[in-house]
Amino acid sequence: MPHATPIHPDSYADFLTRDELARIQLHRLQNIVALSYAKVELFRRRMQATGVKPEDIRSLADVARLPFTEKSDLRDTYPYGLFACPMQDVVRLHASSGTTGKPIVVGYTREDMKVWTSVMVRTLSAAGFHKGDIVQNCFGYGLFTGGLGAHYGAEALGATVIPISGGNTERQLMVMQDFGVTCICSTPSYFLHLIETIEASSRGFKDLKLRAGVFGAEPWTEGMRQRIEERSGIKAYDIYGLSEIIGPGVATECSCQCGLHVFEDHFLMEIVDPKTGRLMPDGEEGELVLTTLSKQAIPMIRYRTHDITSIIPEPCVCGRTLRRIRRISHRSDDMMIIRGVNVFPSQIEAALLKVEQTLPHYQILLTRKEGLDQIEVQVEVTEEMFRDRVSALEQLEKKLTHAIEHVVGLRIEVRLVEPKTIERSQGKAKRVVDQRKEGSAS
Repeated sequence: MPHATPIHPDSYADFLTRDELARIQLHRLQNIVALSYAKVELFRRRMQATGVKPEDIRSLADVARLPFTEKSDLRDTYPYGLFACPMQDVVRLHASSGTTGKPIVVGYTREDMKVWTSVMVRTLSAAGFHKGDIVQNCFGYGLFTGGLGAHYGAEALGATVIPISGGNTERQLMVMQDFGVTCICSTPSYFLHLIETIEASSRGFKDLKLRAGVFGAEPWTEGMRQRIEERSGIKAYDIYGLSEIIGPGVATECSCQCGLHVFEDHFLMEIVDPKTGRLMPDGEEGELVLTTLSKQAIPMIRYRTHDITSIIPEPCVCGRTLRRIRRISHRSDDMMIIRGVNVFPSQIEAALLKVEQTLPHYQILLTRKEGLDQIEVQVEVTEEMFRDRVSALEQLEKKLTHAIEHVVGLRIEVRLVEPKTIERSQGKAKRVVDQRKEGSAS
């Protein structure tokens, strides 16, 4: 099997036979179900309600007998209700945004951190990162899992890590050039912004040593990849993860750039019908469901990601035996991911309702311009307000923008519109209008 760089020891698990992998999966599945049953009240109660016991899990197919877990379960048991170990064993907490202002809290034991680091080593190795690389990590640090997840993986790989996080574009470009950066971790939309900034200056990518990047934390299209690679000259790799499972490091593209290999020795995957929960055969599109096989602090059993994809049944020519999923195409719920931030319509509504002089009629417009996702919130104002002076309207826009940013953590453009401008519905109001198209990214 051809490889551009030597295989890191952590990556040997990528090439196990399917029989070897299945034995590891079953052993770990049985252990994690037993742990969850013994330590997590919600899971034990649901298993008892369906008459299933840990000893009933005798094959991988038996995972279908277990109850699903939803994001709402983490909210309902906030902050530590799904933890399977005492807090004295938890060495790290992370959190992601929720719909009610309360974050989704996840924890890691020391062993969990070792697993996370290992899968991130395998992620970066698959993208051609190696010892000696200088990696500019633009993922956000803090409660967001992206920054530290990529950081620990790159360090363990033997690379030099620049923990620059996001923002301050001119400084990013200066560091990229002066420090001899060879690889980058970023959201695709932010890297496109870096490209545009370089192109608008006298600098060019020919002056940089950058050769590869891993991009995640938000959906992006094949067209956006082509735009990134054509304009920068680097190889752009898609990665996938979510905080509830481990963070980044659930799946990654290899050098073939044809689907994302799931690290199946740590994450058991299923594709189910999002409406019925029925298991879908390989190749058919459905909702990705994940079970953590080695997470000790907060194991997730049959977690419904709401991400829509399908399993690629054919083996990959790279030689990895790990099965692949297709690029995440969309979600089955109403969550939007904008520039790496989870945004729910209910969050925007809550923010708007805190500001007077507007009507309870709004619409969220999603578009894509030159490969970047754009979001605009159109808000109706009262007749009196609309007839007021321009400065008052501008001040109101600023108030609404600030209110949304306070709740969502993202600056979103607000446009005030006249009363009765937004179409009324006789049934459920259509709050989100998605005008993005695959072709608009190319």
